[in-house]
Amino acid sequence: MATHRIASTPETIRWGMFDAAFPPLITVNSGDTVVLECVSGGPEVMPPAGAGLTVPPALAAIHASNPPRGPGHILTGPVAIAGAMPGDMLEVSIDKIEVGCDWGYCGFRPLVGTLPEDFPEKYLSHIPVDRQRGVCKLPWGTELTLAPFFGVMGVAPPPSYGTISTIQPREHGGNLDNKELTQGSTLFLPVWAEGALFSAGDGHGVQGDGEVCINALEICLTGTFTFTLHKSAGLSYPRAETPTHYISMGMNEDLDQAMKQALRQMIAFITSRTNLTREQAYQFCSLAVDFHVTQTVNGEKGVHGLLRKGLIL
Repeated sequence: MATHRIASTPETIRWGMFDAAFPPLITVNSGDTVVLECVSGGPEVMPPAGAGLTVPPALAAIHASNPPRGPGHILTGPVAIAGAMPGDMLEVSIDKIEVGCDWGYCGFRPLVGTLPEDFPEKYLSHIPVDRQRGVCKLPWGTELTLAPFFGVMGVAPPPSYGTISTIQPREHGGNLDNKELTQGSTLFLPVWAEGALFSAGDGHGVQGDGEVCINALEICLTGTFTFTLHKSAGLSYPRAETPTHYISMGMNEDLDQAMKQALRQMIAFITSRTNLTREQAYQFCSLAVDFHVTQTVNGEKGVHGLLRKGLIL
């Protein structure tokens, strides 16, 4: 199986947009591995000169090129998988995640976030990162251990959607902001367009469930992904697994509806893997599944369910 590498350049990124019409940068085979270099942040959130924090040359070059920019994130991609067609499933193994810079940022601005009525101002912090120790230091002195993951991982949406923002997570994945999807986890995505067309970005250094103020620790990351295509798999919505848990997902502008969707997805997963009835699976979810609020800031709010491995086959 081959390994490919795609640098983050003005020619390899899309800023704030998903679209099934975007041509792939490369077409790889099922089983191939792709290393994607990803950067984060517009010129308006770069650290001030003299702060001792380094803007990666790749990010500076993207800013200088002034590419088309939609509301959302800088993504590297898309990558096509040979033979992928609508109705298939793409298994994305997140083999490795590397931190790509010595700082990140976190902030909020008027009219967005979970409490826009309480915080109508702009507030931004640049947060130093010690890559060797694997920690970041917050402005008030607290150190947090890094747990990096990609906020955005997704395939192209259905072609009928046209160009859509990267902000809202949907059935194609996208801005999931799920902190469980760290190195060693696996994301399963339904394919909606020929080639699948996978992209990633929105690196997060660390995040709590909820991501309430808009941002996590926004940071540049490099990800190593292995793609496995499953033909006619029948998956209709993203799901995932870690070494310890199976994960269902729900996204909706109404948090109650997101919870119901994550629960329905978990019930369907359990019944597909066991001989339990729907009634028994519903009961089992109440006894053994932990449902967490993924994020509340992307328009489409998120809930994910966690079922510990070993409880079902």
